This record gives sequence, structure tokens and C-alpha cells, in this order.
Amino acid sequence: MLEKQRRSFTDDGPPGAAVRRNRIDRLLAMVLDNIDAFTEAMAQDFGTRSRAASLATEMIGIVPVVEHTRSHVRQWMRPSKLLRAARLVGLHAEVRPSPLGVVGIIGPWNFPLQLVVVPAAAAFAAGNRVMVKMSEVTSHTAELMAHLAPKYFDENEFAVVTGGADVAAAFAGLPFDHVFFTGSPSVGALVQRAAADNLVPVTLELGGKNPVVVAPGADIARSAKRIAAARMVNGGQVCVCPDYVLVPERDVDAFVDVARQTLRDMFPTILTNGDYCSSVNEANFDRVLGLIDDARDRGAVVETVAPDGEALPDRASRKIAPTLVRGADATMRISDEEIFGPVLMVQGYSTLDEAIETINARPAPLVAYWFGPGGKGFRSFVQRTRSGGVARNDFAAQMIPSGAPFGGVGRSGMGAYHGKAGFDAFSHYRTVVGSDLPFSMTGSAAPPFRPAMRFYADAMLRSARNRTRRRIKRG
Repeated sequence: MLEKQRRSFTDDGPPGAAVRRNRIDRLLAMVLDNIDAFTEAMAQDFGTRSRAASLATEMIGIVPVVEHTRSHVRQWMRPSKLLRAARLVGLHAEVRPSPLGVVGIIGPWNFPLQLVVVPAAAAFAAGNRVMVKMSEVTSHTAELMAHLAPKYFDENEFAVVTGGADVAAAFAGLPFDHVFFTGSPSVGALVQRAAADNLVPVTLELGGKNPVVVAPGADIARSAKRIAAARMVNGGQVCVCPDYVLVPERDVDAFVDVARQTLRDMFPTILTNGDYCSSVNEANFDRVLGLIDDARDRGAVVETVAPDGEALPDRASRKIAPTLVRGADATMRISDEEIFGPVLMVQGYSTLDEAIETINARPAPLVAYWFGPGGKGFRSFVQRTRSGGVARNDFAAQMIPSGAPFGGVGRSGMGAYHGKAGFDAFSHYRTVVGSDLPFSMTGSAAPPFRPAMRFYADAMLRSARNRTRRRIKRG
């Protein structure tokens, strides 16, 4: 499959803007024409995942990002002219964005549609062919995608691969021109290791423990309501969900009281509630319960916010009640592992410096949240912490602009996409220079080295040295 796509890419040459936009349109049509089938497949995969949730996160959310990419294809394709004045004497220089070839996309299970469609649109915008490995965890969605793709694409343009972990490992080890992976840091390391054998560049969109700082003087009630609701998006199975909240010590009890009541109001029932998303499978269900049990056993205060009369957690539905954890320390697994479930850690702090030190003691997260005014404290928070993005006073606000780059840093990922960042990720910026000058500008680098060349070199270095010294003196 890879060789067929590569041969087709080589034979056809880089596609024009019309072809790229048409591929993006067909990709979007594949989703929009089959909304009911996709929402049903995802409901089967999760056990309980409402149609409204899938529409909001998997379909409505991708449209502005993909359409933004489509609308800028021709603009982003244009070469950049360099040394414009030199063209008058016969020196022509430009940088051309060139497609890489075949891009391999390895999708996750938490958003099995969105997180393959958006990078695929960016790869098409850059002029590439695309192969997608769908997650085996969401097998119904994967099989539907594999069934639909041939109705919209020739396999030499876009191909979908299904299968288990062995297939994923083989896919990651193929000599693609770029690999894009969304998932956990541990699996991301395996993907990068496999790609390294063929020197394939990778974009890794990973996760992490996303911190929230509730600022001194913030509106506690509003902050607690928004943070508690954000934790429950997709049952907490979102890489940008808030993971732990740092609250001024004097406000911790008030914060927890509002968060608890918010969760009760959101979910008067859970077991029969079609809007309450299940853990995707037993493995994740057991992993999240293991984090809760470990924290409780080691002395944390664990509060389950379950409706009266409902026995939770429930293995049959894979539903875990919203859970608030206080007093977690560094010995507990929950302090190190990304939770990826309906559990929120709450911790007090005495000074903003202490809160920032707590964040900086952990690997850089995908997003850092701040709830409070955008004044001096917020500016200090942005400058002194490291994260893929920053959002203030709202969940995933850093993703609102369709053209904004999205990506992690350090352990939360490498590279970015969305907007032009996605086009750049799947392009090679190729410098093309031509000379019609009557002499060679670089010929002096070859022997024999004449006295004039030696004099010129000495004069240039002397001038550069003097400029540098003057700048150092000026400070």
C-alpha cells in the first residue's frame, strides 16, 4: 500500500491547489455524509457516549479547522521570494513548500474520528498522500472508516488500515515520509523509536497532567463550576482536560463545595444517563480505579460524587462516578500518571510562587490553565511555566482560533498542527537558487586561493569582530 502511494505520488508530481482542496472536501464529505453511522459506531465502542457529545467533539469541532486549512491552501503553497533586488542582476532565489510524499497517521481511541481527520486535512493541504492506522480500541469506528474510505478516495490517495497492536507496530516502522501520532507518552516513545530506524520525522501529540491555577482573588464559584464541568468532557478522557487544581489554601473548602454541587447538578443519575460517557474499555476502567484506590490507601481524601441509590463504580456499564481527591502526595500514582477519567485532584497553595514550583516540578503539560484576571499574576504564570498552550478562564480556550497551532512540548509532545502549523509539519521548505551572473559567487571557495580572496576574508572577519565587540560594550 505504501509503495503504491509513493509511486503514484512520484508519477503525478506535486498536486495543484484544486486537487488539494478537492481531497479535503472529500475528506469532510466522508464525515458529514455519514454522521449517523459514525455516532452509532462510537456509541458502540464506548458503551455509553451520547450522540450530542460525538457531534460536538468529533464533527462540529473539526469543520472550522478543516475549512480554515482548505481556504488557505493556495496562499500557503506560494513560494517566498528572497534577495528580490538581486533578481535585477541575474540572481534568483526562492523557498518552495514541497510535499513530503506519504504521511502515516496513527489515531487514538478517545477521539477516533477528529484526531485522524484534522491531521489528514493538513497533510492533503501540503500535497501529500495519506495512510491512517485507526485505533483497535474503537474497533467499530475503525471498521466503518475502512469501509467508507474507498467510496470517497482512491487507495493511492487515502488508505485506512485496521488491526491490533501488532499491525500498529508494523505501521509505525514503515518508511513513511512523516509519521503523526496521537496518544500516550509511553506509546509515543515506541512510535518514535520505530520511526527512527528509517529516520522518519515524527509529530507526537501526547498528553500530560494539565494543571489549573485558581488565582488569588478569582471568582471561586465560577471557577469551580467551569473546572468541574471541563473534567467531565468525554468522561475525562481528553488530553486537554484539567488534571489537578491548585487553589489558594483559604479557598479550598469553598472550591470543593461548589465543584461537588456542580457535579451533582450535572448528573442527577449516572447509570441510566446516556450523556454520561463510559470508560472506553475495561483496561481503562480498571486503571482509573487503581489510581483512586492507590490514593485512598496512601492517605488521600477521596470523595465519590455518586447519585443517591446508585452503586458506582459499575463494571457492566464501565461508569465511574465523578471523584474529588484531596491531599495527594508524591508517593501516589495519581500524582504522576495522567488520569484520563472522571477524577479531579484539588490541592491548596499559599503563594503563587509555590503553585508555579509545583507545576514546574512535573513534565511540561499539553495545556496550563489559569482561572482569574489577566493581570500581573497571569503574565508571571505564562512566563514562568512551560506548556503546549495556555488557556484562561475556560476549557480548551487555546483551541478556539482555527489558525492557532496545537501541540505539546517536552513529554506532552513535539511538533504542532492546526492552521499553517499543520501545513508546515507536512511540508519541506525547499530552497531553489539560480544564477545568471557572468561569474561564480562561490567559486572563491575552491583553490587556488588568490591574494585578493585572502585580503577579502581578513577584512570581512575584522569588520565582524569589531561590530560584535561594539555590541557587547553597549550591553
